[in-house]
Amino acid sequence: MKDYALLSLQELAERIGTGKVTVEAVAHAAIERITELEPEIRAWQHFDPAQVLRQARRLDTMPANGVLHGLPVGVKDLMDTADMPTTYGSPIYVDHHPEVDAACVGATRHAGALLVGKTVTTEFATFHAGPTRNPRAALPHTPGGSSSGSAAAVACGMVPVAFGTQTAGSIVRPAAFCGVVGYKPTYGTLPLAGIKSLAISLDTVGVLTRSVTDAAFFIGALAQLPLSSALATNDVKGLKVGIVRTPHWDRAGASTRAAMTLAAQLLETSGAVLRDVELPSPCNALSEAQITIMAYEAAAAFAPERASQSDGFSKSFANLMEEGSRIGGERYVEAQALAATARAKLVQVFESVDLLLAPSTEGEAPAGLSATGDPIFNRMWTLLGNPCVHVPLGNGSQGLPIGVTLVGPRWGDDRVLTAAARLERGYAGTS
Repeated sequence: MKDYALLSLQELAERIGTGKVTVEAVAHAAIERITELEPEIRAWQHFDPAQVLRQARRLDTMPANGVLHGLPVGVKDLMDTADMPTTYGSPIYVDHHPEVDAACVGATRHAGALLVGKTVTTEFATFHAGPTRNPRAALPHTPGGSSSGSAAAVACGMVPVAFGTQTAGSIVRPAAFCGVVGYKPTYGTLPLAGIKSLAISLDTVGVLTRSVTDAAFFIGALAQLPLSSALATNDVKGLKVGIVRTPHWDRAGASTRAAMTLAAQLLETSGAVLRDVELPSPCNALSEAQITIMAYEAAAAFAPERASQSDGFSKSFANLMEEGSRIGGERYVEAQALAATARAKLVQVFESVDLLLAPSTEGEAPAGLSATGDPIFNRMWTLLGNPCVHVPLGNGSQGLPIGVTLVGPRWGDDRVLTAAARLERGYAGTS
C-alpha cells in the first residue's frame, strides 16, 4: 500500500473498509517510510515497528466498525498512552508508563485507528526545543513547537494525521513552518483528560494533517460533529471575511504579507466579500494577557515537580516557573477579565463578518534547531478560544512554507473549515 500517503483519510478508510487493502499493508508502508526518514528528521519519541504490526494484524481480524479503522495516527508525546511510554518531552518522565490512555487517545483507539507511535514534543509543550528538524528545509530549520514531531511526521508522509496541542501557538506555528494544515478547534472541543497540563484555560487539542478535509474528518469523528458534511460544496460565495492584521502587523515579514494578499485574492475570486477589520481595543493587550495566564497556570500545574525534581528542568522551563511564581492572583484575574471582555467584543465583530483572515507566523521557519519561533500571531486566538485553521500557501522568499490562518467564531468550526477548504482548493488551482 505504497500510495496510502497520497489518499485522503476518507479514501483510505473506504479502501480498508471494503477490503481493498489490509491494515497490515498500510502499517508496512508507514514503517518503511519512517525507517527511511527518521534518522534525519527525528520526529518520533517512541516508535516500535513490531508493536505497530501487532496492532495492524489485530485490526485486520476485526470488523471495520470504527470510523477511523486502520488509519495511521501519530500521538503527541504529551498524551498518555497505556501501551507506550509517555515522557512529556522531559527527562523527568523518561521512564513514565501510564496505565490508561488520555481521553482523546482512547477515543481514537476505540474508533479503530492504528496508533503508530509517540511524536516528539518540546519540554512540557513549552519552548525548549526537541531534536526534530523541519523536513521542508535542506539545512537545519526548526519545525516549530511544541507539536514539532507531529508536524514533521505529517509533512514528510510518515503518517497522514497526528495529534497536536496548542497553549500559545503549538499547532498553527509548526503547521506553518512545515507546510501542513493545522486545525485548532474551539477550546473544549476535545477533552484534556490524560494530557499533561501546561495551562488549563488555554490548552487545546487539535490536529496536523495534509488537507483541511482530513482535519475535519478526524476531529469530526472524535467530537461526533458533522464537520465533513459542511465541506461538501466548499461554497464561500457571499461569505463575509474580515482581514485582521492584528496589533502585531509590524512583526510580519514580506512573505507573510504576501501570503495574506494572496489569500485575500483567492477568497475574493471564490466569491467571498472581503473588508479590513480593526479589532476592538481590548484585543490589543491579549498577547501579554496570554503570557501572564500561561506562566501563572504553569507554575501552579508544575508545583510538585518544582518542589522535588526541578533539577530535571531546562533553563528556559525553570525561568517560566520562576516567572509564573511571581505573578500574583490579582494580576492573573485581571488578565482573565481582559480576555472575557475581548471575547464579548469579538462576538460583536462576528455579527458583521463570518470569519477572519489573519497571519500565522512572522515568516518562514527560522534557521537552526535551538529555538522554535515566536507564537506572536497565535497567542490571542488561543486565549480567546476561537477555532483556527492554518492553510499552507506555497513557499516564501526563502523557499520554505508559508500560509495564513482563518479564524471563526467560537463553535463556528464548520464555517471556518469550509472557507479553509475552499482557500486550499483555490491555491491548488493556481499552482
